[in-house]
Parts: sequence; C-alpha cells; structure tokens
Amino acid sequence: MRNAFADEITKLASEDERVVLLSGDIGNRLFNSFKDVCPDRFYNCGVAEANMASVAAGMALCGMRPVTYTITAFNTLRCVEHIRLDISYQQLPVVIVGVGGGLSYASLNASHHALEDIAYLRCMPGMTVVCPADAWETRAAIRAAMAINTPIYIRLGKKNEPTVHDDVPDFKIGRAMQLEEGKDVCLIGTGVILPNCLAAARMLHEKGISAAVVNMHTVKPLDEGTLQHVFSDYSLVVTIEEHGIAGGLGGAVAEWLSANPAHRSRLLRLGTSDVFMYEAGEQEHARNFFGLGEDQICQSVLDAYESGA
Repeated sequence: MRNAFADEITKLASEDERVVLLSGDIGNRLFNSFKDVCPDRFYNCGVAEANMASVAAGMALCGMRPVTYTITAFNTLRCVEHIRLDISYQQLPVVIVGVGGGLSYASLNASHHALEDIAYLRCMPGMTVVCPADAWETRAAIRAAMAINTPIYIRLGKKNEPTVHDDVPDFKIGRAMQLEEGKDVCLIGTGVILPNCLAAARMLHEKGISAAVVNMHTVKPLDEGTLQHVFSDYSLVVTIEEHGIAGGLGGAVAEWLSANPAHRSRLLRLGTSDVFMYEAGEQEHARNFFGLGEDQICQSVLDAYESGA
C-alpha cells in the first residue's frame, strides 16, 4: 500500500503544483521519484510529528495542499492536539496519511500498534476518516482526498497486503462497496482486515450460512443508506476492524444504530479487546491474539448467528 501511495502522490504532485509532501523521517527512498519530479516540495520534518502537523496547517493557510506521512501511531496519537487545533479547528485541507495502521507493525510491540487512531480522529469536527482495503483503493482514496477541501485522515496498511480489487475501483468517500452478496448475515469490514472478512465469508458459506461482505472504507462519514439496508435485511450484522472495539467502526455503527433503533438486526462488533498486547509477533500472530484470524472471525459469527436463531 505504501508503494501505491508513493506512486500516486507523485502523479498528483506532477499534476498540481500546490501538492507538498511532509514526511516524519521515513520513506526517504520510497519518495525518490517524488523528489525527482518535485524536489522543492518534499520536506523531511524529522521525528517531530506534532510540529509536522502544524507546518502542514501553515502551508494549507498559504494555499498549498499538504500531505503528512509517517507511521500511523506517530502521525495521529502523538500529535492529537496539533491536529485538533491547527488542522481540524480551522478546517484546513490537510491530508494525514498513517502507514502501518492497526497491527501492521505488531513485531515492534505496543508503541507501534495503532488501535485507537480512528477513535481519536473521527470525533474531531469536520474530519473525514478513510481506511482503504488494498493498494488499488489507496490510489483512489488519495485522489478522492485531494478533491475535498477539508481535513481527512487516510489509514494505510504497510506492504504486500492481499488485494481486494483487480484495478482501481469506483471509489467515493462516504459510499460503501458491496464485495459479496448474501442473505443470512452481513460482515462489514474496514481497512486491511477485508481479506480476512472475505475468507471468513467463504468459510461460513461452507457451513451453510450465506454471508454478505460490505467494505465500509469510510468510517466518517458513514454510509447511512447502506446501514439502513443491512440492518433491515439481515438478522445479524458484524463489524470487523483492526482497531479497538471502543470508538472505531463498530462504535460508529453502534452510535448510528442507537439513533435508528427500528431494525431487525443484531449487531456484533469484532476488533481488538480492551487490553495491551505485551508480546511481540508478526501481524498474523497479533490478529490471532485478538481473535481476528479468518477462522476466529468465522467462529465468532457462527456462534452469534446460532445463538440468535
């Protein structure tokens, strides 16, 4: 995903001289092509992420279209106040890109886990939150971000993620994508966990349960039309995310459901539990620790479906 982002932002910068890229001391080789095309529009801001957010705000006030890029936990949690007051408060068109969202950097332990970022940023007034599922969606998301004139957070994985699409999809901010049809349960995923959602849906099909899969790539604003549909048509709706249960996609959907209670569906939220993971391991190990492996998702959905049958 990061390679797709680097390529697409280089294309955008060649098309629009207002585009400027700020890095938190990573991706220097990754952005060699960008620096070749726009040598005076790449800034390594060092390990000073909060300052980078404020620099981006100043650039936006001068009419530029700044994009900040670094490891997710550092580009969000480390500079929440600066994003809130310098970017969100002034409704500036800054694109905040976090690489390695969720458990992508699990092997580097809790300092690099990003499991609260969606919760923090989606509660900021006027902030859009987008979680692409693969490299193709990453390309579409960064282009869509440049087309709006307000703050936006884009949460990426890292590299070599399985693809969900065969090409750049028809991507619109705030409009979900139906990836699989089904009639019994509906799985709503966001971000790089989507391949696991699709695999779990196939496993459920083998067990006689027809599972639809919806890609809710935009956590804010939610696609309320899709939510109206799925909560009216399915007995069980399951949100799945590589983020804490509190405040992420599941929390956003639960908030929406509390304001729109006249539906037949039950809601099951799957995400990381209210604990820190104190052991190191690769992403798949961390997913299994939190019950987000393909077979674990399948079993959780199966248990919930059968208990409510």
